[in-house]
Amino acid sequence: MTPWRPTPAQLAAARERTIRDVIAPGLHVLFVGINPGLYSGAVGRHFARPGNRFWKTLHRAGFTDEELSPFEQGRLLDHGIGITNLVARTTAAAAELSPEELRAGARALHRKVMRYHPRVVAVLGIGAYRSAFERPRATIGAQPETIESARVWVLPNPSGLNANYQLPELARWFRALRREVTSRASGS
Repeated sequence: MTPWRPTPAQLAAARERTIRDVIAPGLHVLFVGINPGLYSGAVGRHFARPGNRFWKTLHRAGFTDEELSPFEQGRLLDHGIGITNLVARTTAAAAELSPEELRAGARALHRKVMRYHPRVVAVLGIGAYRSAFERPRATIGAQPETIESARVWVLPNPSGLNANYQLPELARWFRALRREVTSRASGS
């Protein structure tokens, strides 16, 4: 599918849409976004807004052997990778989500993990994680708790709007996760 850029009217019409999860049983890692933005909702793909660094970071961290585009998101399953969101509905900004909505998203994520059994769950965004899971002191990296048997990680949000983390540092955190995923897959 050829990428296209939505018009302002298409972006406005994307409010409240949802994007289908990229998910399958037994994934190595399930990446969990906060919620889709309007651009992603308009094109129907995760992390689709130009400037979002998710796809570049995945590649630089070694999760994929080439940089995929949002329009190739289905290929992630071949790498044992999936994508879902804490909150399914699209918004112009994650700040539009209430703490109650994020906590409901955490409960829904638990149900997905029970159904699909990923080895690792990686939430992309420390603020959303702290609110959704009621862990106000959580930091970036591996978390002490699990969801079912899945190890939980929190990684920086790869949105281009997150100026706190530049691409090299994002890739460093994603590589640390990849090392754990690789060691868990090999049984060491």
